Amino acid sequence: MTTTIQSPAAVGTSGSPAAGGPGPRRRKAITIAAARPWLLLAPALIVLAVLLLWPLVRVLLFSFQDYGLREIVSGDTNFIGVDNYVAALTDPQLWSVVLPNTVLFAIAAVLCTVALGTLVAILMTNLSRFWRTVVGSAIMVAWAMPAVTGTYVWVWIFDADNGIVNQLLMGAGLMDEPFNWFTNRWTFYLIVLINVVHHGFPFVAITVMAGLLGVSKEMLEAAQMDGAGPIRRFFQITFPSLKQVFTVVIILSTIWDFKVFGQVYLMPGGSGTNRSVLNLGVWSYVESFGQNQYGFGSAIAVLLTLVLLVITIIYIRVLMKEDEL
Repeated sequence: MTTTIQSPAAVGTSGSPAAGGPGPRRRKAITIAAARPWLLLAPALIVLAVLLLWPLVRVLLFSFQDYGLREIVSGDTNFIGVDNYVAALTDPQLWSVVLPNTVLFAIAAVLCTVALGTLVAILMTNLSRFWRTVVGSAIMVAWAMPAVTGTYVWVWIFDADNGIVNQLLMGAGLMDEPFNWFTNRWTFYLIVLINVVHHGFPFVAITVMAGLLGVSKEMLEAAQMDGAGPIRRFFQITFPSLKQVFTVVIILSTIWDFKVFGQVYLMPGGSGTNRSVLNLGVWSYVESFGQNQYGFGSAIAVLLTLVLLVITIIYIRVLMKEDEL
Protein backbone atom coordinates (compact mmCIF):
# COMPACT_ATOMS: atom_id res chain seq x y z
CA MET A 1 0.00 0.00 0.00
CA THR A 2 1.46 3.29 -1.08
CA THR A 3 0.82 6.58 0.73
CA THR A 4 1.25 9.82 -1.14
CA ILE A 5 2.09 12.92 0.91
CA GLN A 6 1.54 16.30 -0.78
CA SER A 7 3.70 19.23 0.09
CA PRO A 8 2.12 22.43 1.43
CA ALA A 9 3.06 24.18 -1.80
CA ALA A 10 1.21 21.56 -3.83
CA VAL A 11 -1.82 21.90 -1.63
CA GLY A 12 -1.75 25.65 -2.05
CA THR A 13 -1.62 25.45 -5.81
CA SER A 14 -4.27 22.77 -6.14
CA GLY A 15 -7.29 24.90 -5.25
CA SER A 16 -6.61 27.02 -2.18
CA PRO A 17 -6.56 30.76 -2.93
CA ALA A 18 -3.98 31.40 -0.22
CA ALA A 19 -0.93 31.05 -2.42
CA GLY A 20 -2.28 33.06 -5.31
CA GLY A 21 -3.70 35.94 -3.23
CA PRO A 22 -7.33 36.64 -2.38
CA GLY A 23 -9.95 34.83 -4.41
CA PRO A 24 -12.76 36.43 -6.39
CA ARG A 25 -15.16 36.46 -3.45
CA ARG A 26 -12.56 38.04 -1.20
CA ARG A 27 -11.75 40.72 -3.75
CA LYS A 28 -15.44 41.46 -4.24
CA ALA A 29 -15.94 41.83 -0.49
CA ILE A 30 -12.98 44.24 -0.27
CA THR A 31 -14.37 46.31 -3.16
CA ILE A 32 -17.83 46.54 -1.56
CA ALA A 33 -16.32 47.48 1.81
CA ALA A 34 -14.25 50.24 0.19
CA ALA A 35 -17.22 51.59 -1.77
CA ARG A 36 -19.72 51.46 1.11
CA PRO A 37 -18.75 54.87 2.64
CA TRP A 38 -19.08 56.58 -0.74
CA LEU A 39 -22.42 54.89 -1.38
CA LEU A 40 -23.68 56.17 1.97
CA LEU A 41 -22.38 59.68 1.25
CA ALA A 42 -23.66 59.75 -2.33
CA PRO A 43 -27.16 61.19 -1.58
CA ALA A 44 -25.72 64.03 0.53
CA LEU A 45 -22.98 64.74 -2.04
CA ILE A 46 -25.55 64.86 -4.84
CA VAL A 47 -27.71 67.31 -2.89
CA LEU A 48 -24.68 69.52 -2.11
CA ALA A 49 -23.60 69.43 -5.76
CA VAL A 50 -27.06 70.53 -6.91
CA LEU A 51 -27.58 73.19 -4.25
CA LEU A 52 -24.02 74.57 -3.92
CA LEU A 53 -21.65 73.44 -6.66
CA TRP A 54 -23.84 74.23 -9.66
CA PRO A 55 -24.78 77.76 -8.44
CA LEU A 56 -21.08 78.44 -7.80
CA VAL A 57 -20.25 77.35 -11.33
CA ARG A 58 -23.00 79.60 -12.71
CA VAL A 59 -21.77 82.60 -10.71
CA LEU A 60 -18.23 81.96 -11.96
CA LEU A 61 -19.48 81.86 -15.57
CA PHE A 62 -21.51 85.05 -15.11
CA SER A 63 -18.43 86.83 -13.72
CA PHE A 64 -16.77 86.50 -17.15
CA GLN A 65 -19.79 87.95 -18.98
CA ASP A 66 -21.49 91.27 -19.50
CA TYR A 67 -24.73 89.83 -18.15
CA GLY A 68 -27.81 91.98 -17.62
CA LEU A 69 -31.53 92.09 -18.31
CA ARG A 70 -30.98 92.00 -22.08
CA GLU A 71 -28.99 88.76 -21.82
CA ILE A 72 -31.59 87.27 -19.48
CA VAL A 73 -34.40 87.97 -21.98
CA SER A 74 -32.50 86.98 -25.13
CA GLY A 75 -30.55 84.10 -23.62
CA ASP A 76 -27.37 85.30 -25.36
CA THR A 77 -23.94 85.21 -23.76
CA ASN A 78 -21.46 88.04 -24.01
CA PHE A 79 -18.09 86.91 -22.68
CA ILE A 80 -15.76 89.80 -21.84
CA GLY A 81 -12.95 87.91 -20.10
CA VAL A 82 -11.70 89.38 -16.83
CA ASP A 83 -13.10 92.87 -17.45
CA ASN A 84 -15.51 92.57 -14.52
CA TYR A 85 -12.66 91.66 -12.16
CA VAL A 86 -10.57 94.56 -13.47
CA ALA A 87 -13.51 96.93 -13.00
CA ALA A 88 -14.09 95.69 -9.45
CA LEU A 89 -10.42 95.84 -8.41
CA THR A 90 -9.91 99.30 -9.95
CA ASP A 91 -13.12 100.79 -8.54
CA PRO A 92 -12.15 103.49 -5.99
CA GLN A 93 -15.23 102.58 -3.96
CA LEU A 94 -13.74 99.13 -3.25
CA TRP A 95 -10.60 100.49 -1.58
CA SER A 96 -12.06 103.57 0.10
CA VAL A 97 -15.42 102.24 1.34
CA VAL A 98 -16.25 98.57 0.76
CA LEU A 99 -13.02 96.85 1.77
CA PRO A 100 -12.35 99.02 4.86
CA ASN A 101 -15.94 98.47 6.02
CA THR A 102 -15.63 94.70 5.54
CA VAL A 103 -12.18 94.20 7.07
CA LEU A 104 -12.39 96.68 9.96
CA PHE A 105 -15.85 95.46 10.93
CA ALA A 106 -14.73 91.82 10.84
CA ILE A 107 -11.73 92.58 13.06
CA ALA A 108 -13.80 94.55 15.58
CA ALA A 109 -16.61 91.97 15.60
CA VAL A 110 -14.23 89.03 16.14
CA LEU A 111 -12.40 90.77 18.97
CA CYS A 112 -15.58 91.84 20.75
CA THR A 113 -17.36 88.52 20.23
CA VAL A 114 -14.45 86.41 21.48
CA ALA A 115 -13.75 88.75 24.43
CA LEU A 116 -17.39 88.88 25.59
CA GLY A 117 -17.88 85.16 25.02
CA THR A 118 -14.75 84.34 27.03
CA LEU A 119 -15.82 86.56 29.94
CA VAL A 120 -19.25 84.91 30.01
CA ALA A 121 -17.61 81.47 29.85
CA ILE A 122 -15.40 82.29 32.83
CA LEU A 123 -18.46 83.52 34.73
CA MET A 124 -20.38 80.33 33.95
CA THR A 125 -17.54 78.07 35.13
CA ASN A 126 -17.70 79.76 38.54
CA LEU A 127 -21.44 79.15 38.92
CA SER A 128 -23.17 76.12 40.33
CA ARG A 129 -24.59 73.53 37.98
CA PHE A 130 -28.13 74.92 38.35
CA TRP A 131 -27.24 78.54 37.63
CA ARG A 132 -24.87 77.49 34.86
CA THR A 133 -27.80 75.79 33.16
CA VAL A 134 -30.01 78.84 33.66
CA VAL A 135 -27.43 81.29 32.26
CA GLY A 136 -26.57 78.95 29.38
CA SER A 137 -30.23 78.62 28.42
CA ALA A 138 -30.72 82.39 28.64
CA ILE A 139 -27.81 83.31 26.37
CA MET A 140 -28.79 80.63 23.85
CA VAL A 141 -31.95 82.64 23.21
CA ALA A 142 -29.78 85.24 21.49
CA TRP A 143 -28.08 82.49 19.46
CA ALA A 144 -31.43 80.97 18.43
CA MET A 145 -32.95 84.33 17.43
CA PRO A 146 -33.01 84.77 13.61
CA ALA A 147 -30.73 87.50 12.28
CA VAL A 148 -33.69 89.28 10.66
CA THR A 149 -35.61 89.47 13.95
CA GLY A 150 -32.56 90.63 15.90
CA THR A 151 -31.78 93.32 13.32
CA TYR A 152 -35.28 94.80 13.45
CA VAL A 153 -35.16 94.83 17.25
CA TRP A 154 -31.96 96.89 17.22
CA VAL A 155 -33.35 99.17 14.49
CA TRP A 156 -36.33 99.86 16.75
CA ILE A 157 -34.07 100.51 19.75
CA PHE A 158 -32.00 103.09 17.83
CA ASP A 159 -34.89 104.54 15.82
CA ALA A 160 -34.48 108.30 15.32
CA ASP A 161 -38.09 109.17 16.23
CA ASN A 162 -39.28 106.60 18.76
CA GLY A 163 -36.11 104.74 19.68
CA ILE A 164 -35.34 103.94 23.31
CA VAL A 165 -31.76 105.21 23.06
CA ASN A 166 -32.75 108.66 21.80
CA GLN A 167 -35.49 108.98 24.40
CA LEU A 168 -33.13 108.04 27.24
CA LEU A 169 -30.40 110.43 26.06
CA MET A 170 -32.87 113.27 25.59
CA GLY A 171 -34.48 112.55 28.95
CA ALA A 172 -31.07 112.69 30.62
CA GLY A 173 -30.36 116.03 28.96
CA LEU A 174 -27.46 114.71 26.87
CA MET A 175 -29.21 115.56 23.57
CA ASP A 176 -31.50 118.41 22.60
CA GLU A 177 -33.01 116.75 19.51
CA PRO A 178 -33.26 113.20 18.10
CA PHE A 179 -30.14 111.85 16.39
CA ASN A 180 -30.28 109.63 13.31
CA TRP A 181 -27.83 106.81 14.07
CA PHE A 182 -28.13 105.27 10.60
CA THR A 183 -26.88 108.11 8.41
CA ASN A 184 -23.38 108.22 9.90
CA ARG A 185 -20.98 105.51 8.75
CA TRP A 186 -19.43 104.92 12.18
CA THR A 187 -22.63 104.89 14.23
CA PHE A 188 -24.23 102.67 11.58
CA TYR A 189 -21.55 100.02 11.99
CA LEU A 190 -21.58 100.47 15.76
CA ILE A 191 -25.19 99.24 15.74
CA VAL A 192 -24.29 96.41 13.36
CA LEU A 193 -21.42 95.49 15.69
CA ILE A 194 -23.74 95.37 18.72
CA ASN A 195 -26.19 93.24 16.74
CA VAL A 196 -23.57 90.75 15.51
CA VAL A 197 -21.81 90.46 18.89
CA HIS A 198 -25.15 89.95 20.66
CA HIS A 199 -26.01 87.16 18.22
CA GLY A 200 -22.57 85.50 18.14
CA PHE A 201 -21.16 85.55 21.67
CA PRO A 202 -23.25 82.57 22.97
CA PHE A 203 -21.43 80.19 20.60
CA VAL A 204 -18.06 81.42 21.87
CA ALA A 205 -19.21 81.26 25.49
CA ILE A 206 -20.47 77.67 25.32
CA THR A 207 -17.42 76.48 23.35
CA VAL A 208 -14.88 78.14 25.62
CA MET A 209 -16.75 77.03 28.75
CA ALA A 210 -16.51 73.41 27.60
CA GLY A 211 -12.74 73.88 27.31
CA LEU A 212 -12.44 75.65 30.65
CA LEU A 213 -14.10 72.75 32.45
CA GLY A 214 -11.26 70.52 31.21
CA VAL A 215 -8.40 72.72 32.47
CA SER A 216 -6.47 71.13 35.33
CA LYS A 217 -7.66 72.59 38.64
CA GLU A 218 -4.49 71.38 40.33
CA MET A 219 -2.36 73.62 38.10
CA LEU A 220 -4.59 76.63 38.77
CA GLU A 221 -4.49 76.02 42.53
CA ALA A 222 -0.70 75.60 42.47
CA ALA A 223 -0.31 78.86 40.55
CA GLN A 224 -2.60 80.63 43.01
CA MET A 225 -0.52 79.34 45.94
CA ASP A 226 2.58 80.71 44.19
CA GLY A 227 0.99 84.17 44.16
CA ALA A 228 -0.28 84.32 40.56
CA GLY A 229 -3.33 86.55 40.16
CA PRO A 230 -6.42 85.76 38.05
CA ILE A 231 -5.12 87.55 34.93
CA ARG A 232 -1.72 85.89 35.13
CA ARG A 233 -3.29 82.46 35.69
CA PHE A 234 -5.51 82.94 32.66
CA PHE A 235 -2.77 83.98 30.24
CA GLN A 236 -0.10 81.57 31.49
CA ILE A 237 -2.18 78.45 32.20
CA THR A 238 -5.73 78.67 30.87
CA PHE A 239 -5.08 80.32 27.51
CA PRO A 240 -2.21 78.01 26.46
CA SER A 241 -4.36 75.01 27.39
CA LEU A 242 -7.21 76.31 25.20
CA LYS A 243 -5.09 77.60 22.34
CA GLN A 244 -6.67 75.22 19.81
CA VAL A 245 -10.16 76.09 21.01
CA PHE A 246 -9.54 79.82 20.66
CA THR A 247 -7.99 79.33 17.23
CA VAL A 248 -11.04 77.49 15.92
CA VAL A 249 -13.43 80.01 17.49
CA ILE A 250 -11.56 82.98 16.03
CA ILE A 251 -11.38 81.49 12.53
CA LEU A 252 -15.08 80.57 12.50
CA SER A 253 -16.04 84.02 13.77
CA THR A 254 -13.88 85.62 11.08
CA ILE A 255 -15.64 83.62 8.36
CA TRP A 256 -19.09 84.56 9.69
CA ASP A 257 -18.27 88.25 10.20
CA PHE A 258 -16.64 88.65 6.77
CA LYS A 259 -19.84 87.60 5.01
CA VAL A 260 -22.31 89.56 7.13
CA PHE A 261 -25.22 90.53 4.91
CA GLY A 262 -28.64 90.63 6.56
CA GLN A 263 -27.55 92.71 9.56
CA VAL A 264 -26.29 95.41 7.14
CA TYR A 265 -28.84 95.18 4.34
CA LEU A 266 -31.90 95.37 6.62
CA MET A 267 -30.68 98.51 8.39
CA PRO A 268 -31.99 101.89 7.16
CA GLY A 269 -29.66 102.90 4.31
CA GLY A 270 -27.93 99.54 4.23
CA SER A 271 -29.65 98.37 1.05
CA GLY A 272 -27.57 100.70 -1.12
CA THR A 273 -29.14 104.11 -0.57
CA ASN A 274 -26.24 105.03 1.71
CA ARG A 275 -23.18 104.03 -0.33
CA SER A 276 -20.79 104.80 2.53
CA VAL A 277 -21.90 101.73 4.53
CA LEU A 278 -21.54 99.08 1.80
CA ASN A 279 -19.55 95.92 2.49
CA LEU A 280 -18.55 93.18 0.02
CA GLY A 281 -21.70 91.10 0.42
CA VAL A 282 -24.14 94.00 0.12
CA TRP A 283 -22.12 95.62 -2.70
CA SER A 284 -22.35 92.40 -4.73
CA TYR A 285 -26.11 92.18 -4.16
CA VAL A 286 -26.75 95.85 -4.97
CA GLU A 287 -24.74 95.74 -8.19
CA SER A 288 -26.46 92.53 -9.27
CA PHE A 289 -30.11 93.10 -8.39
CA GLY A 290 -30.16 96.86 -7.93
CA GLN A 291 -28.14 97.92 -10.98
CA ASN A 292 -28.88 94.77 -13.06
CA GLN A 293 -25.14 94.21 -13.56
CA TYR A 294 -25.16 90.52 -12.80
CA GLY A 295 -21.74 89.89 -14.30
CA PHE A 296 -20.11 92.62 -12.23
CA GLY A 297 -21.93 91.53 -9.09
CA SER A 298 -20.88 87.93 -9.70
CA ALA A 299 -17.23 89.01 -9.97
CA ILE A 300 -17.51 90.70 -6.55
CA ALA A 301 -19.12 87.54 -5.13
CA VAL A 302 -16.27 85.41 -6.51
CA LEU A 303 -13.69 87.71 -4.90
CA LEU A 304 -15.49 87.40 -1.56
CA THR A 305 -15.64 83.62 -2.01
CA LEU A 306 -11.88 83.49 -2.62
CA VAL A 307 -11.23 85.43 0.58
CA LEU A 308 -13.49 83.08 2.55
CA LEU A 309 -11.85 80.08 0.85
CA VAL A 310 -8.43 81.17 2.10
CA ILE A 311 -9.80 81.53 5.64
CA THR A 312 -11.48 78.11 5.34
CA ILE A 313 -8.23 76.47 4.25
CA ILE A 314 -6.53 77.94 7.31
CA TYR A 315 -9.37 76.60 9.45
CA ILE A 316 -9.02 73.09 8.01
CA ARG A 317 -5.25 73.12 8.52
CA VAL A 318 -5.75 74.12 12.16
CA LEU A 319 -8.22 71.27 12.66
CA MET A 320 -5.81 68.80 11.07
CA LYS A 321 -2.99 69.94 13.34
CA GLU A 322 -5.33 69.64 16.32
CA ASP A 323 -6.16 66.04 15.34
CA GLU A 324 -2.44 65.24 15.06
CA LEU A 325 -1.90 66.52 18.59
